Amino acid sequence: MAQKIAVIGMGQFGMAIAKSLTKKGAEVMAIDRSEHIIEEMSNRVALAVAMDATDKRTLLSQGILDFDAVVVAIGEDFEQLLLCTTLLMDIGVKRIMARARGKNQRVILEKIGVKEILSPEDEVGINVAERLINPSIVSYLDLPDEFCIMEVAAPPDVIGRSLIDIALRRRYHLNLITMKRSVEVERDGEMVREQHIYGIPRGESLIRENDSLVLFGKRVHVERFIEINK
Repeated sequence: MAQKIAVIGMGQFGMAIAKSLTKKGAEVMAIDRSEHIIEEMSNRVALAVAMDATDKRTLLSQGILDFDAVVVAIGEDFEQLLLCTTLLMDIGVKRIMARARGKNQRVILEKIGVKEILSPEDEVGINVAERLINPSIVSYLDLPDEFCIMEVAAPPDVIGRSLIDIALRRRYHLNLITMKRSVEVERDGEMVREQHIYGIPRGESLIRENDSLVLFGKRVHVERFIEINK
């Protein structure tokens, strides 16, 4: 069944996400105040709605709680983005991604409890779409001939196992480039978690919870590895 994803804010960033999601088979609802923009998007997504996304009744009338995820891509008015995001959190939307323009906006979004924050400076719409379709994928780089380099969150069934036991190359036709490991460090008097490069993993290296694996191989093989071990 196709994932249902709403994208709020049809600026360049929001449009790129909506179009990429549609190409990947998602059922997308595009939302913006501008009727002109919505008319333009109407033939490019499953549903395009001109509405005020800070209005609770209007959001609920569009079945927003039935969507698998909502992307708040409002770019110019951060107050509107905050109002929309907090409303979505209050009514219980399953998964929320919100856009931050700069460090200060990111800090504010983190303080109100947003878990997934998008920065257009280091994100592109197609990458965001990939993460929405498959939450295990952290980032990726497409290469010719269906190959890719993909960073994925360690699937549950490989946690606590050694690389020899998992046998990535033999069983899945994948090469492990490196791993990223979550560690606790002190920043400005507070303990925070950061991800650091593990280095060159050895066969006896154990995969821990919250590790990320940077894999090289064919895209279909990476997806198979995630599916088998989820």
